[in-house]
Amino acid sequence: MLEVMDLRAGYGKEEIVHGVSFSVRDGEFACIMGANGCGKTTTIKTILNILKPLGGRVRLDGEDVFAMKNDRRAQCFAYIPQSHTPPFPFTVADVVLLGRTPYIGNFAHVRESDRIIAYQALKQLSIEHMGDAVYSELSGGQQQLVLIARALAQQPKVLVMDEPTASLDFGNQQLVLSRMRKLTEDGTGVLMVTHDPSHAFFCADSVVMMGQGDVMAAGTPREVITQDNLLAMYGQKICVADVPMPDGEAARVCVPMMV
Repeated sequence: MLEVMDLRAGYGKEEIVHGVSFSVRDGEFACIMGANGCGKTTTIKTILNILKPLGGRVRLDGEDVFAMKNDRRAQCFAYIPQSHTPPFPFTVADVVLLGRTPYIGNFAHVRESDRIIAYQALKQLSIEHMGDAVYSELSGGQQQLVLIARALAQQPKVLVMDEPTASLDFGNQQLVLSRMRKLTEDGTGVLMVTHDPSHAFFCADSVVMMGQGDVMAAGTPREVITQDNLLAMYGQKICVADVPMPDGEAARVCVPMMV
């Protein structure tokens, strides 16, 4: 259980996030949604202690996250940014091995067990055949899958993602989200920032909708992502509708309305 309690955060003395509270259970896929500048990225960076909190608490299985040593925190959390360009032409296998750093240390040698864990992370995402490829020469979708594999190699309790599909085409968005959804089956918690409510309908168990630095609403996607809430959040009329699917189920989608 990840518990965020009355979290206040910002830059310097400027408070941007005002008392945010929510929780993420083991194996839960949670999305944070909100308009630009509402404090989504500030919130997750503070949870990860990249930014120092201005107040509040964050606990993981009862342990104070802010009191953790860096290597302990890196064993508990893995962070997947929007994109990543390494300074050197690393192979995919090398990038994924970086996920073992919290367990290896800065100057220790990579063990065979670390290589096995890295390979298993690649295999879990069905990209083990890409191990010798140069990371910087891959497509955007492939690079994101490699970053996910690197995160899996950390063996974290919680994966934190900041709009991981923002620069991807539609097909690669669905590929990445599908793989991330599947990862929760082993009990890993996922916390993802997204702008797209359809992504939350597609993969999330819960949604935290942020206003200007606080929580507007929280609950399941169907409870929270409503036309009224989207209008309050984005200032635009957005139709929320159910679309019949070939398997007989209905998928909920969001469609902008002409103004």
